[in-house]
Parts: sequence; C-alpha cells; structure tokens
Amino acid sequence: MNKNFVVFPALVLGLAAMANAQAPAAAPAPGPLPTKVGIINATEAIAATKEGQKAIEDLQKTVVAPKKDALDKLQAQITANTNKLHTGAATLSLDAQKKLQADIDADTKSFNRQNEDAQAEVEEQQGKIMQELGTKMMTVLGKYATDNAFAVILDVGNQQQGTVLWAASGVDITPDIVKLYDEKYPLGAAAAPAATPPAAQHAAPAGARPGATPPPAVKKP
Repeated sequence: MNKNFVVFPALVLGLAAMANAQAPAAAPAPGPLPTKVGIINATEAIAATKEGQKAIEDLQKTVVAPKKDALDKLQAQITANTNKLHTGAATLSLDAQKKLQADIDADTKSFNRQNEDAQAEVEEQQGKIMQELGTKMMTVLGKYATDNAFAVILDVGNQQQGTVLWAASGVDITPDIVKLYDEKYPLGAAAAPAATPPAAQHAAPAGARPGATPPPAVKKP
C-alpha cells in the first residue's frame, strides 16, 4: 500500500462553522434582498494566497522533507536486506538467514510506525495552518459578500457538503478573494502561522494544491 505525504489535501475547511462562530449579524438594512450567488474553492483559495504558499513551503521544509528522507533510508535498508536474503538463500547459513529476516521484520515494523506518525504530524500541522488562514479568509469573504450584495456563496471545493453540477465562470469569486486576502494580510506584515515544528509552507498529504507540489509517494515495503 502506498502512503503519500501531501500538503493541503482536500480537507473540509469548515467555513460554515467558522461563519457561525463570527459575531451575530446585524439586522438587515431596509431594501431588496440580495440575490447574487457566488462560488469559491476555499481550500484552493487559501493555498493560492501568499501566506498559504509560504505555509506550504515551510511545512515541506520543516516536516515533510526530513521525515521522507528518514523513511527513504529505512526503506532502502529493508530492500537491501530483502535482496540479500533472496540472493543468498543458497549460500547463507540458517542462522544468518534468520537474522536477516528478523532485521527485515523489525525495520518494516519501524517503517510503518514512523510513516503513520509522520502522516499524523503533517495532518496536524495542516490543520493548524488551515484554521488560522481559514479564519482570516472568512473575514475577507464576509466583507466581500456584503459589499457586493451576495445572497449566498458556495464552497465548490467541499463537495462532501453538497454537489454543484454546473456554475458559470463569472460567478467564481476565488481569484477576487485571493487578491483581497493578500492585500489585507500582506506577507511579512505579521508572523507566519505558528506550528511545532514551525509550520508554514505538508501538506502535505500528501498535498497538493495550487502552489504546492507534493513530494513523491513513500511506498511501504
């Protein structure tokens, strides 16, 4: 079974929940109700912002790459011992074969455990990034929707919540929201999203999304 590290998988962003957590909406102003409908790929929008791209890059460097390197080395060791066991079946002593098999079994168990731990850490760091940047995105989205008299904006990147079968390209507000986000939260004006280790670019995964290239899959031996 293959196990990938992917930065920004198709996570459920939960924008609706974030919206509900905002302060109660003010009483509607007199006048006709808004009727405009818009769509946004919220996950894609977050990953396309400058902060999102920086978060993906940092996560790749601080978490994904080091753990993948360690797993690659362990996998290479397992492969080498497996080949040695197969090719030396006729020449190795029984004790030597048993030792090789024991080493392979122990390394395989360690590989699987480290792989699962690494995946869990990547997902945890992604969640922190998505929470922080998603909250900011809701601020930008809420103001945009109000200023432009939208009645509803659908997240087409979260098809688990519903299915949008078709939408005109003119109602996709994703580029507008990315632009407004970068204007409101310019990169370098504030500290990067906190994470331990510092998250900021895992995404990564096992990944990706626009602005992030997922690292190669790590195959279980």
